[in-house]
Amino acid sequence: VKDGLLKIFSKMGISTLQSYHGAQIFEILGINQQVVSTHFTGAVSRIGGLGLDEIAQEALIKHNRIFGKHTQTEHILTAGGTYKWRRRGEKHLFNPETIHLLQNATRRNDFPTFKKYSKLINEQTTQAYTIRGLFEFNYSRPSISIDEVEPIENIFKRFATGAMSFGSISHEAHSTLAIAMNRIGGKSNTGEGGEDEIRYQTLENGDSMRSSIKQIASARFGVTSYYLTNADELQIKMAQGAKPGEGGQLPGHKVDDWIAKVRHATPGVGLISPPPHHDIYSIEDLAQLIYDLKNANRAARINVKLVSKAGVGTIAAGVAKAHADVVLVSGYDGGTGASPLTSVQHAGLPWELGLAEAHQTLVKNRLRSRVVLQTDGQLKTGRDIVIATLLGAE
Repeated sequence: VKDGLLKIFSKMGISTLQSYHGAQIFEILGINQQVVSTHFTGAVSRIGGLGLDEIAQEALIKHNRIFGKHTQTEHILTAGGTYKWRRRGEKHLFNPETIHLLQNATRRNDFPTFKKYSKLINEQTTQAYTIRGLFEFNYSRPSISIDEVEPIENIFKRFATGAMSFGSISHEAHSTLAIAMNRIGGKSNTGEGGEDEIRYQTLENGDSMRSSIKQIASARFGVTSYYLTNADELQIKMAQGAKPGEGGQLPGHKVDDWIAKVRHATPGVGLISPPPHHDIYSIEDLAQLIYDLKNANRAARINVKLVSKAGVGTIAAGVAKAHADVVLVSGYDGGTGASPLTSVQHAGLPWELGLAEAHQTLVKNRLRSRVVLQTDGQLKTGRDIVIATLLGAE
């Protein structure tokens, strides 16, 4: 118990047990208001769901699964499947069937196969995988002419990859993402692991491995003046959707000579990102960093990455007043292997909730026109992008 508590203390940055008593540093999803009012008085709950009878029924189902009569001839443990897809395990939107269709569609440039992939993903979301899967489009209005729609090149400019660091994914994967986004006119993101200077050189065939978005995170890995000037957008990562309030960790055995060089660290020594930025404890401190970055690279947009949580609208308003150009609301769906299992399972919220709140609060405070609003977190199909747009994201 002691080790577990110390682990959580180190993640949250709250250092005493007493500080957790009655703190309610959580948000409730999927429990109805009566249960919340009676048993979790004062807790934030924006989506209804189960009552006490349904909770009791779920408990009985789990009990009977273990202690009831066995319908199978052999005793087998549950497959799990939290990280990796298992046939009898937890359900994933990315599974062998959807991955197969997506890979085939891209390799062959086959749009009908991509439509099959999209159909499979969109149908899965209606089985309560996601909040957006519960939405339905209102088709009552007439469609507009295709001539009124922006050209595809303009739409591509708004696309950006998630922030995955060099170290959490390989150089090959990282640079391939950058090349692909540069080809279509979108933006790839370095993540917090820095970027090797060799990637700033254009390749012989005209491709570029340079990531347009450079991230500045709490540990400042790889952040130099050269790094900052080779960017079209500078992103301050205040938190990460897959593990809000926590810092990242790269074990020592993964820190080889190349990763250490890019991060300006020592090979073989574990790298830990602190949960907070140690120079940002107020919106004024954030405004100072935004000002410094604008002076470091006058041509770059300044992006502030926030996470989906109750109250993110107030934070987004503060960020807009601090003269950021872009506000990103990140959902809980992302996360590489650098996110611990407990965080992947139990931390973070869907981007739908945070995005809607941020957009409405910015509109209410007449700040919406000052910033571009982005969102990320496993947007897989055109339907996902349309719903994000309708909720307020550019």
